[in-house]
Amino acid sequence: MRIPVIAGNWKMNKTISEALDLVNDLKSRLTNVDDVTIIVCPTFLCIKSVADALGNSNIHVGAQNMFWETSGAYTAEVSGEMLLEAGAEYVIIGHSERRQYFGETNETVNKKVKKALALGLKPIVCVGEMLEDREAGNTEKVVDDHLTNGLAGVSADEMKNVIVAYEPVWAIGTGKTATPEQAQEVHAFIRNRIAELWNEETAEAVVIQYGGSMKPGNVKELLAQKDIDGGLIGGAALKADSFEELAKFNK
Repeated sequence: MRIPVIAGNWKMNKTISEALDLVNDLKSRLTNVDDVTIIVCPTFLCIKSVADALGNSNIHVGAQNMFWETSGAYTAEVSGEMLLEAGAEYVIIGHSERRQYFGETNETVNKKVKKALALGLKPIVCVGEMLEDREAGNTEKVVDDHLTNGLAGVSADEMKNVIVAYEPVWAIGTGKTATPEQAQEVHAFIRNRIAELWNEETAEAVVIQYGGSMKPGNVKELLAQKDIDGGLIGGAALKADSFEELAKFNK
């Protein structure tokens, strides 16, 4: 039985004081939610403050990226060891914006995933196609490329600690959303490929989130689909009321 995961990717939003206001509000709103794994992913600067504020609550903390080396001459990068000490349990890897603006590749995703797993951080690995890929009928080809090469060399045992997030890039921040049927089709493809690359047991265990403009108005319909196990939330995670609705989608 897969437990749904609702994770908020705050992107480059919230100062430390704003982040604390939000999580303190969320902590009181979500205190009784025990059937969903809830994660917030603030900026690097806010992780320690947010983790301290959340303490032993039911809200977990993640980061939005990491580097694969422990230390060294890598200006402005942050290591997994630093994230762990700051209080992060999860880390988003390979988000489409990292690919689009910062040169992320399957190779760098793979290095980060392996390092995260070695440290005990749980990676949320993003896969998904651009609009031109979908229009050309290449959705499965692109998703398969991200999946097989980004997770190359990861064992079936390690896959139990990996979350896959399908993000149709054309539906991020555009107001467009894949229909539940379109999203389910790709989620089912991902689960089938995981079964082929690893095994059926692993495929059944892996949480596959949807990351394309999920919001209170469409969350129930999306999460009613067989292979959609939660959401990687952008804009709707920045306000306590909308994130509360998402985390309580089955109430």
